[in-house]
Amino acid sequence: MAVVMIGEVPGLTAEVYNGMLGGLKPTMLAAKGFIAHSGGPSPEGGWRVIEMWDSEADGQAWFDAYVAPNLPPDIVPRRTYHEVDAAFSK
Repeated sequence: MAVVMIGEVPGLTAEVYNGMLGGLKPTMLAAKGFIAHSGGPSPEGGWRVIEMWDSEADGQAWFDAYVAPNLPPDIVPRRTYHEVDAAFSK
């Protein structure tokens, strides 16, 4: 079942996010189970990232391989996965 991952990333700035996104986007688009990604400022401060994956395992494997090793040491995302019954886009 597909999942949505909601990541709250305190301390992450637009500059750091956009700097990482250029290198991560190709790996994400090629990743097993990837469906969608969005990111923007969080009302809590920092950045909010929302992704859809075919499974939590797919999303976690990609994060562990490509994101975690490249995060600045003071940036620790709070990530949660939630099953979805339906998702669509225009």
